[in-house]
Amino acid sequence: MFNRKPVAVSILLAAASLAAQTPTPASTPAPPQNPLHRTYHEGETLAYQMKGLNEDWHYTIRADGVVKKSNSATNSGPFIEEYRWSGMMSDGKPLELSPETQAYRQKVSLDPTFFPKMPDFSKVDRTIIGPLSDFMTFYSDEWLALTMGALKKPGDHYYLALPFNPSWADGTHVLLGEDSIAFDMTWKSTNDADHTALILIRHVPPAKPTVHLNADWMKKPVANTPNNWVEIEKSDDGKFEASVGNETFDVLLTIDLTDGKILSATMDNTVKTIHCTCEDQALTKCGDPVPHQIYRKIEIALVK
Repeated sequence: MFNRKPVAVSILLAAASLAAQTPTPASTPAPPQNPLHRTYHEGETLAYQMKGLNEDWHYTIRADGVVKKSNSATNSGPFIEEYRWSGMMSDGKPLELSPETQAYRQKVSLDPTFFPKMPDFSKVDRTIIGPLSDFMTFYSDEWLALTMGALKKPGDHYYLALPFNPSWADGTHVLLGEDSIAFDMTWKSTNDADHTALILIRHVPPAKPTVHLNADWMKKPVANTPNNWVEIEKSDDGKFEASVGNETFDVLLTIDLTDGKILSATMDNTVKTIHCTCEDQALTKCGDPVPHQIYRKIEIALVK
C-alpha cells in the first residue's frame, strides 16, 4: 500500500513564504476581494465523506468539522476548520480507530493569514495518515490558489515551481524520500446557475527536478519527463530498497463562490517507478530494476 506522505503543510509554508516576499506597497489601494475568498462564520459545521482507492485498497471515512478561531484560549486569530475523523471502512469492513485517533483534531484553513505548523501524526493510526494528508492537500491547493491571487475568472492560469523538495525521510527507516513538483493552476469554468467554480491544480515535474538521485541507474527517465520522485528505505535484513520515478497528480476542486468553501474534490495520483533491492547504501550492488506503477484516486464531497 502506498501512502501519500504528509508534505502538504511543507508546501503550504513554502507558498506562504513566497507570498510574503511580494507585499503590497502601502501606497497601493487594497485589491478587490478575491472571488475565491472563504467567508467564515464561527460555529459553522461541515462534514465531508472521503472515498479512496490506493492501489488495491478501497476505503471510506468521514470528517466532521466546526469553524473556530485559531487561538481557542482568547477566541482570536484567523478562522480554522477543526475536524474529527470517524466511520472508517476498509475494503468494505468497519475499521475501529484507536482512542488517540478518535481524539485527534485536524486543523485546516482557507484564510490566507493562517500559517499552520507541521501536524503531529505520531499518535494517530498509521492507516489514517494517508487520508489526513490527502485532506490537507485539497486545502493546501485551494489555499495556494487563493493566496497567490492569480485566478480571478475562467481561463486564468498560473504556474509555480516549488523552490525546495518536500521530504518524508525519517533518517532511520526511510533514508531518502523526496519529490520535486510544480503547480500548474487553471480556473477551468464557472457554473453561474449554482454559483460554483471548477479549479484544476496539476502537480507536475518542473523542467529541472532537483531530487537527489544517488546512483547512475536512477537518472534515466522512467516516463516522458525527468524523474522527480525518489525513495530509499533500509530494510530489516540490512538491504536497501530503492525506487525512483515520475509522480504527477491532478486535483480538481469545486468551489462554492458564495462563501469559498470546498464542495467536492478529486485527486488522481500516478507514480511510475522502477525499484531495485541493493546490497549497499551507495546503490551500486543492485538487482535488476523492476517497473511498478502506483495509482490512487481520492474523492471528498460535502455532505452537510
